[in-house]
Amino acid sequence: MYDYIIVGAGSAGCVLANRLSASGKAKVLLLEAGGSDKDANVQIPAAFNKTFNTDKDWDYATTPQPHAHNRQLYMPRGKVLGGCSSINAMIYIRGHRADYDSWAESGCSGWGYDDVLPYFRRSEANETLSGEFHGTDGPLLVQEPRSLNVLSNTLVAAAGELGYPFTNDFNGAEQEGFGRYQLTQKKGRRWSSADAFLHPATSRSNLQVITEAHVERVTTEGGRATGVVYSRKGQAQTVTASKEVVLSGGAINSPQLLMLSGIGPADHLKERGVDVILDLPGVGQNLHDHPVVPLMWRCTQNVSLDTADKLPRVLAQLPNYLLRKRGPFTSNVGEAGGFLKTRDDLPAPDLQYHFAPCFFVNHGRDNPPKGNAFTVAPTLVAPFSRGAVTLASADPHAKPLIDPHHLEDPRDLAVLVHGYHLAVKLVRSEAMKPFAGEAYDPDQDLTDDSAIEEHLKSKLEAIYHPVGTCKMGTDPMAVVDPELKVRGIGGLRVVDASVMPSISRGNTNAPTIMIAEKASDLIMRA
Repeated sequence: MYDYIIVGAGSAGCVLANRLSASGKAKVLLLEAGGSDKDANVQIPAAFNKTFNTDKDWDYATTPQPHAHNRQLYMPRGKVLGGCSSINAMIYIRGHRADYDSWAESGCSGWGYDDVLPYFRRSEANETLSGEFHGTDGPLLVQEPRSLNVLSNTLVAAAGELGYPFTNDFNGAEQEGFGRYQLTQKKGRRWSSADAFLHPATSRSNLQVITEAHVERVTTEGGRATGVVYSRKGQAQTVTASKEVVLSGGAINSPQLLMLSGIGPADHLKERGVDVILDLPGVGQNLHDHPVVPLMWRCTQNVSLDTADKLPRVLAQLPNYLLRKRGPFTSNVGEAGGFLKTRDDLPAPDLQYHFAPCFFVNHGRDNPPKGNAFTVAPTLVAPFSRGAVTLASADPHAKPLIDPHHLEDPRDLAVLVHGYHLAVKLVRSEAMKPFAGEAYDPDQDLTDDSAIEEHLKSKLEAIYHPVGTCKMGTDPMAVVDPELKVRGIGGLRVVDASVMPSISRGNTNAPTIMIAEKASDLIMRA
């Protein structure tokens, strides 16, 4: 018997395991379907794409997307200690003040910006920034890039040439502007949620961590969660919790597990042969992400990251990395970027740019063409389209159906068209002229909006930030209340990005950690 069972050792689950076990009084079990994070491709920042389609990745894909040429879009999800924080690009972005204030205004009392800022600061150990917006002594290391590529600095200069302000802090008083991204790294290596929160806590006698444990369902009795059933090495086991079961599987796995446990839209569960415990129609709904389109241009100088993993350069740079933790291996690939409003009347940015000083073909999974290139990727950070996660079957080991309905709302495509035009202006600026060659993808600089729209639809991807499928709120479609308790079931919470009513503007790892920090206080006060 445990006090708390946490399902998922990802960005949120690692935080919870640390905080709930810190006093030594509560007995905590953390279950993770994946395995160890002690792998070079996890630890070396530039190698994150080499974790894709491996045993450290749930290896999901969407259903065919009608507004993206019926393509199935790849969606990596971390299946490893640290979850997605062990396979992501390490960008530390909190979102905009308006994101959290809108949560509070929608009925999520206690989740406004001023409410959540202390939790961001509690986690953070910022290397260079301090003051009212930043923490300096938390477990999550946030540092500057150690070996920023010259192309990334040039992109920031190009934005300045076009009148966009420079910022050294996307998480301070104002999000707008262009600059380099701060990263969750420790002196040139990844610093995941597992590094920051879990590994320092594993010596505690009241915390047990079990890997390769695939949770199949939550057990309930008398309207209350009592534990979970998980399988490990072909054997099913049941464990019980005296206080709470906490789901931290993320925006895909948490709603899937609720539905497999009989908690979700009753008609859908019946169709899949799942006995209904609680008709909760919002489970799996409200799925959304940040759609992105990587646009690529040839680089006329041999300065990109494109040869960083080729043998001659590896041999030249490996000592630099091993001894000094500097050089191209420390790159998170998406080194720089910016946030802007496409219309003056918007309350906050709706467009983000990710800049990579290299080809980024098919999520970095395909071998790039010969030569040097760079990628400018406009990213929609306030999407209107909404989709759903549903069960493919009652088999707990079957992948769910993931349908984000990308670009279903035409306003989303209009923002990305704006983003394409600005990307071309950045590339053809005076600052970029020494490096910018011919267009690669698309193979020419497009000017006709219809042609641009077709290209965007043909190359659109998701940027691995799914949220919203167990949304927090007080309306009939809310899955959890503002204390993250599942509505209608006692002793059960969801703590991960799935509880976001609407997506935060920017990369979602830091907000997910914040949610877990706040949740740990809510749980311990219960």
